[in-house]
Amino acid sequence: MTYSTDETWVDDAAGPLVRPYTVSNGRTKPSAKMDLLSMVKSTGAVTQNEIGMDHAQALDVCADPVSVAEVSAMLCLPAMVTKVLLSDLVECGALMLKEQTEAPDAKDRDLLEAVLNGLQRRL
Repeated sequence: MTYSTDETWVDDAAGPLVRPYTVSNGRTKPSAKMDLLSMVKSTGAVTQNEIGMDHAQALDVCADPVSVAEVSAMLCLPAMVTKVLLSDLVECGALMLKEQTEAPDAKDRDLLEAVLNGLQRRL
């Protein structure tokens, strides 16, 4: 099977198609221990010019403290790929990682109402 050289793989709604394993260089496990609730923040020790484009985008999102889940959503990447990118940034000193010490109570009515209100505002 041959492909024409002028054919571009583009999804009109999503832009150019890039497989997630390309972003993480084929790695499937982060080197730093983190979950979706872990908080990350840029340290300012590494500039965006010193790292690759995908890492720079992740670093830009982390200017203020943000959860791994939020970074994943903002970058439109699967959570595991985001964890790999963020762990790279933690290893090189570009990000500070703070793990969630205690999971919130899933039956806490105030928490559930806050989540519901937040979702209603977004939709």
